[in-house]
Amino acid sequence: MLVGGATLVLFPLAWLARAWIGLDTSELGIGFLTFYGAYVINDPHFTVTYLLFYEDVRRRAFSAEVSRAQRVRYVIAGFFVPVALVSWAAGALAFHSAQALGWMIQLMFLLVGWHYAKQGFGVLTVLSARRGVRVNDRERKVVLFHCYAGWAFAWANPATAAGEFEEKGVVYRALAHPRWLELTTGAVLALSTIALVGVIVDRWRREGRTLPLAPLSGLLITVWSWTIFSSIDPLVRYVIPALHSIQYLYFVWLMKRNEARDGEGPPAFGRPVAVRLGILALSALGLGLLLFHVAPTFLDTALVPRPRRGAPIDALGETPYFAAIFVFVNVHHYFMDHVIWRRDNPTTRYLGVTPLGHSQGK
Repeated sequence: MLVGGATLVLFPLAWLARAWIGLDTSELGIGFLTFYGAYVINDPHFTVTYLLFYEDVRRRAFSAEVSRAQRVRYVIAGFFVPVALVSWAAGALAFHSAQALGWMIQLMFLLVGWHYAKQGFGVLTVLSARRGVRVNDRERKVVLFHCYAGWAFAWANPATAAGEFEEKGVVYRALAHPRWLELTTGAVLALSTIALVGVIVDRWRREGRTLPLAPLSGLLITVWSWTIFSSIDPLVRYVIPALHSIQYLYFVWLMKRNEARDGEGPPAFGRPVAVRLGILALSALGLGLLLFHVAPTFLDTALVPRPRRGAPIDALGETPYFAAIFVFVNVHHYFMDHVIWRRDNPTTRYLGVTPLGHSQGK
């Protein structure tokens, strides 16, 4: 349920809500709930990444006990990417260019599907391993192919002409998504689906069982319901970011709980598990409040002049700092996440520990 299964329950509930109280009323209620729910679910899911990523920063960036490739990824995601993004956003605001900020927004929309699909892949591989089932190299390649194909089709679909769009108050001109791109990515997605079914059937023939149902369902729901057909239900689409965040936070809890248990006893005798997890949760909540609400509200109030009555609103909108910070955190989150959850990150070994504390192996 935490890694995607709740979506299957929400679809009939959404249908019943529309049938009983109508679309407008149910949409208002769900929109209100998810807007304020973001304070305790979506926002902390972003900010906890900073707490995980920059913990023990010197060792992760320079220690020889971390592989060279991982250290390079860490330095790029942790230092070069944020500098580039801050420079981009600052330049757009300094030159009052809604289009420059619009390109940054389009980068966010491009990468979000990659982020979702990669997380679905992680659900399958990690939870399968915790059940004692190893996803072999051929299966990994096919699953990744399916994830990337789903991401590409989700971005290309539906085909749209170039035009003006608005996001977080910023009005910008977006690239066209041509029909040929939609058809091409759709064909690749179909091929990847056939390949995925093939490896699942092949495992059934070889071992008399398929991949574990819960991890496989988490993958398919992430790719198909949250990424490809995210707008199939007008009410469930409001909840998808929260479902994705809960899926993410489950693995954060799993990893940090097991790490805390490992450090609770000798020789470290660290803080109790509940205390360490509580501090992490409160820190993520506080940082989320700062980045998504306090800081942008202060900057937009202090630095953006209010339009005169009757005057048209600028293309940057009335909250350009909120838009810039929101996009920065999203894009940076994708890059940090790509580094944190790799097998060569030493901390992820705690994902392979069962609730009883026994290692499942690598």
